[in-house]
Amino acid sequence: MASVARVTTITARSEQSFDDAISAGIARASETLRNVSGAWVKEQKIQASDGVITGWSVTLEVTFVLDD
Repeated sequence: MASVARVTTITARSEQSFDDAISAGIARASETLRNVSGAWVKEQKIQASDGVITGWSVTLEVTFVLDD
């Protein structure tokens, strides 16, 4: 049996780390999308103020398998 997947782009931000931003993004995507099967971290960025990192953000390409 063949399956078909779709990819959607999301951005997530955290005030703790890149890992936390990724986890938050996948958790939120899973609330809306069924059958999330993986993600590709397309981009990572930090926000800084006065030389101190204040936020971490990621752009994710989230893959989910379409229902039959």
